[in-house]
Parts: sequence; structure tokens; C-alpha cells
Amino acid sequence: MLTPNRNFSRIQKNYLFVNVEKKIESYRARHPEKKIISLGIGDVTLPLGEVVIDAFHRAVEMQAHKETFRGYQDESGIRTFRSVIAGDYASRGIPMKEEDVFISSGAADDLGNILLLFDDDISALVMTPAYPAYVDANLMDGREIIYIEANERNGFLPFPEADTEGDIIYLCSPNNPTGAAYDRNGLRRWVEHANNNGSIIIFDAAYEAYITDPDIPHSIYEIEGARDCAIEIRSFSKSAGFTGMRLGYTVIPHELARGGFHLNSMYARARSTRSNGVSLILQEAGKALYTLEGQEYIRSSVSYYKENGRIMMETLDVFGFDYVGGRNAPYIWLKCPKGFESWEFFDLMLEKLQIVGTPGVGFGPNGEGYFRLSTFGDHEDVKEAMARMRAFF
Repeated sequence: MLTPNRNFSRIQKNYLFVNVEKKIESYRARHPEKKIISLGIGDVTLPLGEVVIDAFHRAVEMQAHKETFRGYQDESGIRTFRSVIAGDYASRGIPMKEEDVFISSGAADDLGNILLLFDDDISALVMTPAYPAYVDANLMDGREIIYIEANERNGFLPFPEADTEGDIIYLCSPNNPTGAAYDRNGLRRWVEHANNNGSIIIFDAAYEAYITDPDIPHSIYEIEGARDCAIEIRSFSKSAGFTGMRLGYTVIPHELARGGFHLNSMYARARSTRSNGVSLILQEAGKALYTLEGQEYIRSSVSYYKENGRIMMETLDVFGFDYVGGRNAPYIWLKCPKGFESWEFFDLMLEKLQIVGTPGVGFGPNGEGYFRLSTFGDHEDVKEAMARMRAFF
């Protein structure tokens, strides 16, 4: 008899944002006249820039003519795109081969796909609170989850101890949901720990474009020894507005090996079996982001959302709210006032102010009593939301 994957019983029935959306729909049905401002899910609001749209048009036109039409490409990504990304690393002082770069349909997809490289009977170390997909993807595979607390005492940036376990180590910096980011010394401690213990770090760098502090690395490969222990996953979603386009990439250095297996060649082999690659048209648009115009477009988009963060932090500071993030990340991790629990504060903000955030407990039990605000919104909506908070609090 066919046996379904029983590991699905280990995960919550509904994904966090499904529950959030249900509450919003319920409120909207009761109060259709009210304007709800969403500062919850981390989805961008600016339209794609002209440099991207032009690249899409050129790529579509290329496919319309026999002499320029192209069919199947390398499953790991077209070489010109991988080469451009490798060159970007090199320009930052990080040597990189194009073969180390794997083009993906977004960071979320590769956070799950990368687990093909690992046995099910190993453990995954996850910070709590954490992006829920880290936990769920491993629970679905049957792995043991080991938690390390990120809290007020450690500035939401825990460090490994001598007895810290975990075969796979998840690091997200700047962090989702807390917005906290490791400096060089902090990342160095994790790299040394991983190399000393034979662990592999999965470094989620989806928000690196928001870093302004010069002591906070944009890539884990800025740290000596990281090429021997780390896989880096990046996304164009929050820097270039590609949340609906789905494009990112994963870096697996060719020298990264465990137990005689080279993870780079393993992943290339897996891609050749499980994928025919990402849309050529999307990849051509991604290449355009590395032109001078493309880089300016990214800086402009990031600046827009960082200005939202400044407006939000200014309001929170007026009322003495405790929070982290917002400076080097597009998220603000707010401590709920007056002892509110996360969902209680969510309901208060929705019912009284028509503002949607994300309850911290949705990122794990250690997130109870916190609330995540996203800076991905329209300027005028953010200003209105902060005006509502000023009037209420």
C-alpha cells in the first residue's frame, strides 16, 4: 500500500501568512469601508524599472526570430549570466568561478532544493525566531531540528558554543524576521565553528542590498575559511522587485566537500535530473541588473524602502518602542507593548488601526511577544500608518 510522507504531520497545517490572510479577509468582510494598510508580508510595491522591462522585451523579441531563437540552456543557468554574477563577486574582492553559481527560481525554492545534498538522518541548527521555511523543509524530510535562541540578551544574534550541535547551520543575515545582522567577527565565529565540526552553513543573503554598515559583510565569503563550509543563497526579489518574477542564485564553491563528496558537482548533477533551468527571458532580465543602469535601479529601489524604514523608526522612537532591525534590513522587529502577546497585538493593530504586521510567534515560540513590520510599502501608506499609530498611542 502506498504510504504518504508521514513527516507532513510534523509541520503546522497552515503556513503563517495563510493565517494572517484569513484574519484580514474576516475583517474586510465586516468593515468593507475601512482602508487596510499592510506592513506584514515582505512583498515589494514598486513596479519593475525600465532597465528590466527593456531587457524582457529584448529577450522576448529574440525568441520571435529563427536566427536568434534559443531552446534548452544549461540547467544551472546561462553561462553569460553566471559569469556576470561571478564577476560581481570578484569586483568585491571575492574570487569566484562561474561554475560555482547556480541560477534559481528564487531563494525560497533553493532553500528547499539544496537539501537534496544531505541525508535525512542529520540535524539542522535553526535560530528561533526564524523564517518558517527553514524548519518546515527539514521537518518534511524527517530531519532533527536543533534550536538556538536569538533574543534580547544576545541582540538577536546568537553565537556558537563549544557544545553547539547541528550538521546544517542556517544563518540569515540581515535576518528575517528580526532585521539583526552579523558583523565580521560574528560571522567569523560561525565559520570557525562549522569548519571545526564539519558542518555546512546555509547562508541566506536575500537582504544584503540593505546593508549600509561597513562592518557588516554582504557575503559570507568575505570571511576567511567560508568557502570550505558555506553555501550562499541570494535573491533578486527584495533588491530588484522580482517577487513575482522568481529569480535568484545559489553559490556552492567548487572546493566545498564532505566525506569525499564535492557538493558543487552533486548539485550540478541534481539540477540536470530535476530541472531544465530557469526561463531564458528571466535570466536575460537578471543580466540587465548588472549594468550601470541596473545597479542604479537597485540602489533607487532599496533607498525607497529604506526611507520607509526611517519614517517607521522615527515614529517608534517617539513612543519609546523597543525594536531591532530597520537600519541594515527591510524588517523591524518590535517588542509588543504592555505585555501583549503577538496575536493579541496583531488583532489590536488590525481592529483599531487597520494596520497589518506579522505576529512574531509565527516565526517560532521564541518570537512570542514580538511583532514584525515590513518596510516594503508605498511611501504615502507608510506615512498614513505611522500617523494612525501616533494618534492611537
